[in-house]
Amino acid sequence: MADAKQTATLSFDGKTLELPMLSPTAGPDVIDIRKLYAQGGVFTFDPGFTSTASCQSTITFIDGDKGELLYRGYPIDQLAEKSHFLEVCYLLLYGELPTAEEQEDFESRITNHTMVHEQMHNFFRGFRRDAHPMATMVGVVGAMSAFYHDSTDINDPYQREVASIRLIAKMPTIAAMAYKYSIGQPFVYPRNDLDYASNFLRMCFSVPAEDYEVNPILSRAMDRIFTLHADHEQNASTSTVRLAGSSGANPFACIAAGIACLWGPAHGGANEAALNMLREIGSVDRIPEYIKRAKDKNDPFRLMGFGHRVYKNFDPRARVMKQSADEVLDLLGVHDNPTLQVAKELEKIALNDDYFIEKKLYPNVDFYSGIILDAIGFPTSMFTPIFALSRTVGWIAQWKEMIGDPTQKIGRPRQLYVGKTMRDYVDVEKR
Repeated sequence: MADAKQTATLSFDGKTLELPMLSPTAGPDVIDIRKLYAQGGVFTFDPGFTSTASCQSTITFIDGDKGELLYRGYPIDQLAEKSHFLEVCYLLLYGELPTAEEQEDFESRITNHTMVHEQMHNFFRGFRRDAHPMATMVGVVGAMSAFYHDSTDINDPYQREVASIRLIAKMPTIAAMAYKYSIGQPFVYPRNDLDYASNFLRMCFSVPAEDYEVNPILSRAMDRIFTLHADHEQNASTSTVRLAGSSGANPFACIAAGIACLWGPAHGGANEAALNMLREIGSVDRIPEYIKRAKDKNDPFRLMGFGHRVYKNFDPRARVMKQSADEVLDLLGVHDNPTLQVAKELEKIALNDDYFIEKKLYPNVDFYSGIILDAIGFPTSMFTPIFALSRTVGWIAQWKEMIGDPTQKIGRPRQLYVGKTMRDYVDVEKR
């Protein structure tokens, strides 16, 4: 627990309260208001909890003004450049980078748990043939507790560990199965001789009649997408996982809740929205028209994939993602794809136009990841499932941290009630 080094004085209605102030290792000080109601009889009002720390955490730190994102203290650009996704998973779960032996053991455990229970194939077939992959994932992940009920006891450290490994290992398989089901193709089983990202690509694009040779450039780009989206502090879906977990719900139910929250277009759908905008623009010659609209305060049109709610300067993930986007587009080409042509030209304008520079509307990670996923061949309906796949390890790390926090209580936000006060019931004939 952070130490209380000073206090904040709150005065109202003739009362004076001394509230402890906690100092984190990074970021602003925090006023501890846990005893505010008991001592002062009042609550705070904070819609969206944007000024409230709901927990203490050692996992991820964001400094939006500096454009800084740290996983366990390590800058995201260093991890994306020098590490790989499963090593980052280990870091997020256990707090330190693994030794060679630890990494080999961890990757082996993940690899050997990638298959799903065979009866889950029947579960998939209960969905409509045109079911959205995200809807399928919400249902299937939630149902994992029915197939793997030997790892649902949250009070057993061993079962928590088994559930964590199973979720990270099986999420690519489930996401690929959701995709295959949505397009009417047979499921493809995982292969233990492939790395995590390559295995996912093969399960998505291989067919029984012809195998899929994974290109290392595409696999590396996919691995970076996983890494860059692995965790992002106390965002909406992570907070949902923690809130569900605070009730004692099993880990599969908690992760399913996170997936459901991520499905919202204001959260996980940003890269899909960015690509849809590029398609709306349609061709390079129409870009000036949309740039003009974006600069017009009276026009509701907004450029998607530029700027970020948290990062006020630049998105540190975007720099690495731009490199992968360039590599993928050099490999696959943009000459025959008008959407990607628009993306490249729009990126060039945004990085050089005074308006964009002044407003700090730089291309963000969603802009580049959308371009990459489209170039690889994923439909936009798969963008958010891939986000969910990437974020699973972060959700699990946050959930495990919450379970082990002795100060954790069941989530119970308060409200500012503005409805009717008490009134008597009136019989229907007198209304």
